[in-house]
Order: sequence, then structure tokens, then C-alpha cells
Amino acid sequence: MPIRHCIVHLIDKKPDGSPAVLHARDTELEASQAIENMLADLNESYNAKQGKAWGFFHDESGAYPFSGWLKLYMDGGSDFTAFSRQAVEHLQKLMEESNLSVGGHVLFAHYQQGMTDYLAIALLHHSEGVAVSDSLDVTPAKHLDLGQLHLAARVNISEWRNNSSSKQYISFIKGKNGKKVSEYFRDFIGCQEGVDSPSETRTLLKAFSDFVESEDLPEEQARSKTDTLVDYATSQAKIGEPMTLEALSGLIDEERPKAFYDHIRNKDYGLSPEIPADKRTLNQFRRFTGRAEGLSISFEAHLLGSKVEYDEAQDILTIRNLPTQLTDQLKRRKD
Repeated sequence: MPIRHCIVHLIDKKPDGSPAVLHARDTELEASQAIENMLADLNESYNAKQGKAWGFFHDESGAYPFSGWLKLYMDGGSDFTAFSRQAVEHLQKLMEESNLSVGGHVLFAHYQQGMTDYLAIALLHHSEGVAVSDSLDVTPAKHLDLGQLHLAARVNISEWRNNSSSKQYISFIKGKNGKKVSEYFRDFIGCQEGVDSPSETRTLLKAFSDFVESEDLPEEQARSKTDTLVDYATSQAKIGEPMTLEALSGLIDEERPKAFYDHIRNKDYGLSPEIPADKRTLNQFRRFTGRAEGLSISFEAHLLGSKVEYDEAQDILTIRNLPTQLTDQLKRRKD
């Protein structure tokens, strides 16, 4: 992961309402193994976060100047230090106006992963811990708590500059400390939501269920394809990358790699070519399966509570909207 530029500034802001004080660094951080490790750990923590949103820049304006500063830097009109200084001063101002956040160390990192350029921005805090010194004394020690990451964003610079119609080249953590806290950080980036990840993931899973049903697949094949979808989506989420419909289609059916992709397009589900996976939605898509005494039942977990209901007290399973193939067989048997 080549790091092009990296810098850290400090905004000292107490929760007592006192003014925020900026301690800005004058030069970039020099490349080191420590910075490599920090950024790798940051990415791992960021990718694992649930509740992220995806979007794109507002038009540049006085209210949303960030994209203009980033463009100026990328076009060579300013260096990385000057860009980060403008941005952190803007963040300091918004932090004071919102009075919703304590300060912290603000990391800006421009790095490359594969052929793609990214800009990561994160508000970092320390945790108190202990360490053992060379003289074997136990001493207090502070460390960056990357596991407690609440305010952070990542810009896919390559996507932003090369695909003007994209609405998902920015991701950011929505946060658990209240909507307004994450909104002020989103406004700092100048980002508007463009892709509803849970909704897109649900639509994709609905399209997949329809596809499996239309193919009339045996249970074992259906389960295998479900596992393939979930494994692919989970692996993409782990590295912070969206699912690609064409790639997913090829994985689901290697002999007919366009089959699922064509199904989505022909049925017009309105899905984007790339979809950021929502982990919570995926976790609900596992299958419930049971077999005993000539009876075999299997259904996807997300159907529980809608098409399938379970009465635990009476141990009764109610299934609605039976497959046409099954009802036809039942009708013929009755005749």
C-alpha cells in the first residue's frame, strides 16, 4: 500500500464548550514502518465498521469547500500540507459551531491500493494503557485507539476523477453517537448520500432469490450459490470495496457467467453496477434448513416474519406464497 502523503494535526477541544485550539503540523510525516502499520490498522478497523454510508460531493460552494481544495491539490495547485491545513481549519470551525464533538488528532492520508488512489480522513483518539519499560518497570502508556473509530471518511479519488456519474465514491461512518455528530463530519467532507447500502443489498438479495426460484435449482445447488454470494459480498466488505454485479454473476454460475447479470437487467431491479454490501442485511440472508421423516424444509432467513412465520409456543411453521411448482403438484395430487 504505497503512501503518497500523510499528515496529522491536533484539534484540542474540551467537552466544556471552550474554544477549539488547532495545533497544525507544518510538514508531512516521513515514510516509516510505523505509519504503514498505523494506516493498515486504520483501514482494517474502517472496513469492519458497520453502519457506513456511501455518497458523492456536493457542488463546491462556501458551505462545501472541501472538494475544491482537494481538486486544487490533485491538479498540482497546492501541496498536500497546504490542502490538509485548509481542511483541518474548516473542521475546527465546524466543530466549534456544532459544539457536539471533542477534539482529537486528525489524520489525512493519500495512499494507493492496487491502481486506485484513496484519501482517508479520520478523527483519532487515545486510550490509556500500560507498558513494561526496558528496566522492567510498569509505566502508563497512551496509544491510538483505532478500534474506537467513530468519525472517518474515505474518498476513492480515482473513481471521483474518472467517473463523473458515480454516486458512491465517498464512504463515511454514520456513527453511533447521534445523527448530528456524524452530520457535521459529513458536512465537513461536503458529502451527500447517493447509495442506500441496506436497500441496495436487500434488492440484490431479492433479485438473487427470484433468480434461484426461476432456475428451479435443487436445494444443494441453491444453498451453494447462496454461500457464494454471501462469501463474495463479505470478502468485498472486508477490504472496503463494493460488489460488482458482473463479477458476482460469474461466481454464481461459472458455466453461464452472464445468467444472473442478465436476469437483473431483464427484470429491471434498478441496481447499480457496483453495490456496497451491507453486513447486517447479509447476516439475515442465511438459510434455515431441516430434514426429517420424508420432510425437507429450507428457506432464507430474511423471509422469516414475512412469507414464513414460526409459532414457537405451538411449534408450527406457516408458509405463505407457496412456489407455483409445489402448488401445481398438490393440485394434481388432489385431482
